[in-house]
Amino acid sequence: MKRRQFISYSLAATSIGSMGFAQDAKDILIEDIVLGNPDAAVTMTEYASFTCPHCASFHANVMPKIKSEYIDTGKIKFIYREVFFDRQGLWGAMLARCAGNEKYYGIADMLYSRQREWTRGNGGAEVAQNLYKIGRIAGLKNEEMEACLQNQDMAKALVANFQKNAEADGVNSTPSVLINGVNHGNKSFAEFKALLDAQLDS
Repeated sequence: MKRRQFISYSLAATSIGSMGFAQDAKDILIEDIVLGNPDAAVTMTEYASFTCPHCASFHANVMPKIKSEYIDTGKIKFIYREVFFDRQGLWGAMLARCAGNEKYYGIADMLYSRQREWTRGNGGAEVAQNLYKIGRIAGLKNEEMEACLQNQDMAKALVANFQKNAEADGVNSTPSVLINGVNHGNKSFAEFKALLDAQLDS
């Protein structure tokens, strides 16, 4: 399966700069939002972009089985890490984090299931309005979402966090899935099942 390649780190920084984000933004700690058993011996980490079609396919066809068989049963610890190809993907991440950790994955699921709807638009304002529709379903108010999407410090921190983690883990395409630190790229559920079971049995 063809996987979308990252824009370069320098290009990502340029696109963020072009949005008017301050270069002296305060440091903000971006925490991993964990699903499953935080003390599990096996950790699965997914790198993906909310605007990546292959990532949406992974979340529609592979992720539900991983969640039901491994995450919900407490067998593994799961971490999702955002990747940014474009401003729309960054805005999606900012919206998902706006509602707090408890609602993060619910909003992420909607961003993927409705990807074709919210990413369509004739400009940033129209895309933002599409995102607001998703946020309102999650119980967010317009003024809350406006504050989140206009938070320049958070935007800069998210991009810096993405760059740091992707470089450290050697990630250069999405979706990329790591199991206990080993990058296995994008695979079918059957292939991931074999890899996870091997780790759990070791």
